[in-house]
Amino acid sequence: MPLSKRFLPTWARNYSRGTFVADFSAGLIVTVLVIPQSLAYALLAGLPPQVGLYVSVFPVIAYALLGSSMVQAVGPVAITAIMTYSLLSPLAAPGSPEYLALAAALSLLSGAMLLVCGAVRLGFLSQLLSRPVVGGFIAGSTVLIVVSQMEYLLGLSITGDNTWQLLADLLRQIPNSHLATAAIGVSALLALLAIRHSLACWLLRIGIDRDKAAFAVRLTPLLVVFAGTLVVVAFDLDHRHGVAVVGTVIEGLPRFTPFLPAYDTCKTLVVAASVMALVGMVQNITMAQALAIKRRERVDANAELLGLGAANVVAAFYGGMPVGGGLSRSAVNVAAGAQTPFASIVSALTMIGVVAGAAHWFARLPLAVLAANIIVAAYPMIDLRALRESWRYDRADGLAWVGTAGGVLAFGLQTGIGLGVVFSMGTLLLRASTPHIAVIGRIRGSEHFRNVERHDVETIPEVLFLRIDESLFFGNLGAVELRLNQELESSAEIRDVVLVMNAVNRMDATAVEVFAELNRELGERRTRLHLAEVKGPVQDRLQRTPFWATLSGRVFLSANDAFEELAGRVR
Repeated sequence: MPLSKRFLPTWARNYSRGTFVADFSAGLIVTVLVIPQSLAYALLAGLPPQVGLYVSVFPVIAYALLGSSMVQAVGPVAITAIMTYSLLSPLAAPGSPEYLALAAALSLLSGAMLLVCGAVRLGFLSQLLSRPVVGGFIAGSTVLIVVSQMEYLLGLSITGDNTWQLLADLLRQIPNSHLATAAIGVSALLALLAIRHSLACWLLRIGIDRDKAAFAVRLTPLLVVFAGTLVVVAFDLDHRHGVAVVGTVIEGLPRFTPFLPAYDTCKTLVVAASVMALVGMVQNITMAQALAIKRRERVDANAELLGLGAANVVAAFYGGMPVGGGLSRSAVNVAAGAQTPFASIVSALTMIGVVAGAAHWFARLPLAVLAANIIVAAYPMIDLRALRESWRYDRADGLAWVGTAGGVLAFGLQTGIGLGVVFSMGTLLLRASTPHIAVIGRIRGSEHFRNVERHDVETIPEVLFLRIDESLFFGNLGAVELRLNQELESSAEIRDVVLVMNAVNRMDATAVEVFAELNRELGERRTRLHLAEVKGPVQDRLQRTPFWATLSGRVFLSANDAFEELAGRVR
């Protein structure tokens, strides 16, 4: 490979002119469409609106150069915004210099954690949270986002320590809604909902292409933003009637602000940064993989961690707001025709022009319209269908979804994600500690063995074939011993026990000791212990133990070999 290409991202090494045209147009379109989102999510995070524009520049470029997803768009997103606000608001007043410093430190620390995880190839940690837990966390966070935006939508000021208290205060104050603000906010909300649910169908009926119809739907939030701003300007609603607007949006390029958080700040934020990194890791990799599957591409989890980590570190120095992979941003990117991360680079460079000369255009944008945009963008993230499917398939997964969502709503994001990890680990341990164990027999006329409770099989009364469908460790050996003893007590004829271990991938030291004890106890009953279908790595380890030499029975290559030999002995 030429030296000139060796240091280029993989996607840039064989870049074509046709791809450039597609990426360039997509980048321009995405920039225009995500401006309202960027402003809104900055305000949602408790930060000045221009911060949302700042972190849509250099952090986006950092991810494009280091990430592996071709079309995922990184920037300010709802989840990171509400997490920033929830984690930092107890520590400082939103919008204050102290709050801004904490937000930058949070972005730096979480980014550094992601970089370290990517560098040491810990991408597998993204699997620490199960899909139901992630779904429950996102659902709970979404409810929190929606409730938090109702005060801007209706012109209220609500307080509370958790979502339930916020909701209760909201219901009490609804009669005191600011009429002009509520009129604008509710109108924008209804318009956006109608557009989302009806516009695409109407466009399809009149013959518009499906992709163009979908793009038109994604374009409408920007039009609603412009319409809301025009109404405020035309009737001077902010000055005459007190309608809250974005206010001054500082123009100019984001400045590089190097800093190093104090030790006390790092100590205060280490848990919050860990939560931010973990959620960002899971969300980013999950979304990147989903987009890659649709495009028949592959993503590298470790490269994703490096890209997201670098984006957050850069964001700390250029704006100070944590960023992540955005569902709506990525959807707009795909719909606009993006083919590679160069589309994100074009979008970032275009955003520089917006920041430098056009930011003041959004000064009189009503907060109620931004709130309506956030609500409409957020609520689809509550995936009740996934909850129903999880509940039907496995109640433990369903309970994990409900428990995580409830934890977020009742105790906040930090405690909610902690509960999510507990639910994920608890579910894993529950399943591992209760392995499926089946008494098996041979299907007549074949060499296949199946559960005696499910199939018509032939058995040998004096021989017990017991299949263990789980790796063996200290947590599930009690279940194995219990089931074996139950079967032995139910039949005094048993003289041979065959443990079929084709599903056992690993045995820990405790399992070896328990097997040695079983071998001794069965010997006292004049019953032999045999093993069948032991996997090579497991057998290699067992051969180095005293148990292997003292095994009373044989080790069979297959259950059928054991059946044939032991049946011959009985006859």
